[in-house]
Amino acid sequence: MESLVDELAESISGRPREAWVRVAVDGAPAAEPGELADRLVAPLRVRGRTVLRVSAADFLRPASLRLEYGRSDPDVFYDEWLDTGALVREVLEPLDRGRSGKVLPALWDSRVDRAFRVPYETLPAGGVLLLDGTLLLGRGLPIEVSVHLWLSEGALARRTAAGERWRLPAYERYEREVRPADVADVVVRADHPHRLAVKVAR
Repeated sequence: MESLVDELAESISGRPREAWVRVAVDGAPAAEPGELADRLVAPLRVRGRTVLRVSAADFLRPASLRLEYGRSDPDVFYDEWLDTGALVREVLEPLDRGRSGKVLPALWDSRVDRAFRVPYETLPAGGVLLLDGTLLLGRGLPIEVSVHLWLSEGALARRTAAGERWRLPAYERYEREVRPADVADVVVRADHPHRLAVKVAR
C-alpha cells in the first residue's frame, strides 16, 4: 500500500500547479476506496499541495427518494442513491478553471437523514480534491484523475458484508455497462490487500 500511495501522490502532485486537481477514488466498499483516499492526504501535503477530502457517501439522496422502492433494490442503488447533480454543483464544478474554488464538503447525513451543517471551504488554486465513492465512473463527473480499485467477482462476494450482499448485482452491472477497469486512469487490482497490483490504464 505504501508504494502505491507514494506512486499516486507523486503522479498527482506532478500535475500543473495553477489549476485544481480533482481525483476520484472509486471502488466497492469492500475495496476500501476511502482508506486509499485518506492515505493520500499526507503525502500530497508533504509535496506542497493543499488537500480537501470529500466522500460521495455524504451526497446521497434523502431516504424518501433513495428508499422509495425499498431498501434493497440493486438497480435503484445503482441509478438513484447518489445525488450526482449536487455532487457536481457543490463540489466539482466550483473547481472548474476560472471558478471560485468554494466547495461544500458534505451535504446529506444519510445515517440520520438530514442535512449536514458544515460551512463551505475554499480550496486554493493548485489544491487537490480527493473524492472517494462507489459506482462513480460513467456518470460524466468532471475529474482530472480517476483511480479504480478492482475486485474479482469472487473477492467482491467474499469481502462484501452480509447486510450489503444485495448490492452485488449493481456491481456486476457496473462492470458490464461502465467497464471501470477500462475507463479509469489508474486501476488497482485489490483482491489481495497486501499485494496490490497497479495498472495505468491511460
